[in-house]
Amino acid sequence: TDDTVLTVAVAESLLTGRDYVDTFKEFSRRHPNRGYGTHYYVWMKSENRQPYNSWGNGSAMRVSPVAWARDTLEDVLAEAERSAAVTHDHPEGIAGAQATALAVFLARVGADKQEIKAQVTARFGYDLDRTPDEIARDMKDLIDFDKAVLVEDQIPGPVEP
Repeated sequence: TDDTVLTVAVAESLLTGRDYVDTFKEFSRRHPNRGYGTHYYVWMKSENRQPYNSWGNGSAMRVSPVAWARDTLEDVLAEAERSAAVTHDHPEGIAGAQATALAVFLARVGADKQEIKAQVTARFGYDLDRTPDEIARDMKDLIDFDKAVLVEDQIPGPVEP
């Protein structure tokens, strides 16, 4: 999938120090038909290196390697922002990546579900008490291949004790 390709690209950038833009474009061009969104697809095929203000969920879907490559919460959040801002420079795109990286990092260092939930809620204001059915109902009108799916509507999900 597009998310798999870009997760591996994030890991590659972290392991080698290569620029995210170069790595994203190289990996995406090598694997062009993986379900990329329209804006991302146009961006990756172009020579344009500037972000396109996305607030979709792509930045959150690809960020997990950051939580394994950085050793402090501050470094995780800063690197998550850098990895997101390449394409998802809208504040919601950045927040979604940071919230996901935060949750993975906290799990990695042994935090329990309640601590993860408390940290994500406190830092980002996400409602993590919604059930999967409530999320699906709320997203019903958003799922349209001609519209972007907002990260704030998808990433915050239930965290059960």
